[in-house]
Amino acid sequence: MLTEPNERVRLEARPHAVVLARPVAAALPFVALGPVGLTLPWPFPLAGALLMTAGALLAVGALWRWERTHLVVTTDKLILVRGTLRRRAAAVRLARVEAIELEQTLAGRLLGYGTLSAGGLEIPFVSRPREVYRLLHP
Repeated sequence: MLTEPNERVRLEARPHAVVLARPVAAALPFVALGPVGLTLPWPFPLAGALLMTAGALLAVGALWRWERTHLVVTTDKLILVRGTLRRRAAAVRLARVEAIELEQTLAGRLLGYGTLSAGGLEIPFVSRPREVYRLLHP
């Protein structure tokens, strides 16, 4: 990771699980229509199987991306790391950040997520955003 030997990790978290709602909702029609195709005569069972496979791939892909995304707060930096095969990381040194902003919609306040902006880094769907904000802005 992008930490230095004298840094301590203060928090490591994934994005809020609400990011999975849209891809799972997009996958549901595929998964729901698939079994219907299985009950009809040929070639509809093939189409049904393909629909269910497509829905499963949409949901699993979203889950994989969510699982491979991490927000890390150290004593010196704010770091966002994502990806599997092509790992991407963005970091901001806290000493150089003039303003740290937290934005929460009504849904975000009710469900416990928000968008955090620090320097040029904007991170949507941060879990426990007030806790993260307090770590960054004591």
